[in-house]
Amino acid sequence: MFPIRDHNPSKSFPVITVLIILITSYVFFLQLTAFDPEAFIMNYALVPALVDFGNPATWWPFIWSMFMHGGWLHIISNLWFLWIFGDNVEAFLGHIGFLLFYLLTGIAASLVQFFFMSGSEIPTLGASGAIAGVLGAYLVLYPRHKIDTLVISFGGFLQKLQIPASFMLGYWFIIQLFSGVGSLGAAGQGGVAWWAHIGGFASGYLFTQAVKGNNRTETEPDAG
Repeated sequence: MFPIRDHNPSKSFPVITVLIILITSYVFFLQLTAFDPEAFIMNYALVPALVDFGNPATWWPFIWSMFMHGGWLHIISNLWFLWIFGDNVEAFLGHIGFLLFYLLTGIAASLVQFFFMSGSEIPTLGASGAIAGVLGAYLVLYPRHKIDTLVISFGGFLQKLQIPASFMLGYWFIIQLFSGVGSLGAAGQGGVAWWAHIGGFASGYLFTQAVKGNNRTETEPDAG
């Protein structure tokens, strides 16, 4: 499933969402044009084997890594998801609140991935964990809102369907969970950071549930 757009116009301009997209794109440009791209990745991506919790200087990659990407498809898909779902979450949390939320869920995602890859020398990079946090928040806030989604039909053709956010995001999370469990036997081989997706989504979901419980702002219209 690949989302095209949501039917949930934001009530305010998503300043932070746009800023994150611009900064992430700029970092990707720096990564591509670096004199030694591999050295650039090793210096700023999260390499679990290089993390020493007794040395705060080695903690920075938990933040830097979420602004880096492994290729064009990686960054385009991530930023597309952020563009579709980020504006509504930002409108609910406020600009500063959303920035802190994005960074903290991204860090939480990296910590979960680190737990499963502790000691690995394979760099982990990408905004997927933080964006998964945004998806978790959207599921809490707008589960009934419709998402225009591309799906592959039984005949192998692409088809556009309008489905509830709860179904699309729930399906997405289940795929991440099964893939994460399946990757446990290949923890040292690299690939998709499934556990970062799971950790980011879960932290975003739980945090937003807590915030929503203390905020009576209406997030969805009454069903008619």
